[in-house]
Amino acid sequence: MSDVLENKRSATRFRILVEIADRQPAVSQGEIADAVGVTSQAVSEYIRELVDDDLVEKEGRSRYRITKEGVDWLLSEAADVRRFADHVTEDILGNVQEDAAIAAAVIEEGESVTLTVEDGLLRATPGESGPATGVATTDADAGEDVGVTGFEGIIDLDPGDVTVLQIPPVRSGGSRAVDFPALAERSSSADIVAAAGVEAVVALRGADVDIDTRFAAGEVAVDAASRGLDVLVASTIDNVGRVTDALRDAEVAYEVSEL
Repeated sequence: MSDVLENKRSATRFRILVEIADRQPAVSQGEIADAVGVTSQAVSEYIRELVDDDLVEKEGRSRYRITKEGVDWLLSEAADVRRFADHVTEDILGNVQEDAAIAAAVIEEGESVTLTVEDGLLRATPGESGPATGVATTDADAGEDVGVTGFEGIIDLDPGDVTVLQIPPVRSGGSRAVDFPALAERSSSADIVAAAGVEAVVALRGADVDIDTRFAAGEVAVDAASRGLDVLVASTIDNVGRVTDALRDAEVAYEVSEL
């Protein structure tokens, strides 16, 4: 677990660094003290430590700037906090929340249901025949949405595979340099096809491949893979880093390849 979540001093250090990043370069220790809820003297001591640790650079009297190392530390700690928050909201509080599922058959309110994921969507089947169950909070006919709560167990679901396929930038030929039949074949086994960059969109259209999304391809791939769907992201080489950053931040396995 992140130090920010385990140690009050680390949490204060984190908040002060955030305030410095937000206010730089002219930093008022008094304003930071009010925002964080500590004394100005404490803020001064924390800033001195941050400077000593090369997370903050002093440029002059009351002028500070966060360093690259400081940015990296903030991003790392923030990612850990976000993962913990996701764990609380999804894994813990999810047990007491209500969610929606597609009814596989007629379901009555109060009936026990078995939960599965099909095509990336939660599906509820009457009875307790699987490892994950819940209780219906509404009536529903087959194919309708049904409310479910009281989740127990774990849904048997393998994460989907994510492939990031590099498409040449326009300066290197762009879509004209793409083997359309090969692209169509690589895309045929994917449940979700995403495009990142104009060249990728044009290449997929040229290969007669339906594009599911042209926006936030990395984030979409993360969500889809977590629901058991295989994803192909056709990405202009210039955009590959942005896509893989989202996958790496979410700790989703992926493969980068060329046609």
